[in-house]
Amino acid sequence: MTRDAATAVQVLAGLYAGNPKRATQRPTSEALLKAFKGLHLTVFRKQPHTLYHVTTLSALQERIMALLGFPSAVYSILALHSAELTFKMSEP
Repeated sequence: MTRDAATAVQVLAGLYAGNPKRATQRPTSEALLKAFKGLHLTVFRKQPHTLYHVTTLSALQERIMALLGFPSAVYSILALHSAELTFKMSEP
């Protein structure tokens, strides 16, 4: 029996430290978030210029983004517009 791409079961390997070949069809949200640990956005400001640098996504992180249906460019676009997304964490 064959399945089309829409109904194919997707497995994800590389989420488990110490056992990178272990794959799962139902990763926990905690495991998915841990996979993105270590990403950084660095902002260099020297008037009149501001430069942004984001950590490159690993193959696992790119796969997770694809499985979630995000275009591959969404991560770098987010970095370019991060200044617009800042908000204050203090009470009014």
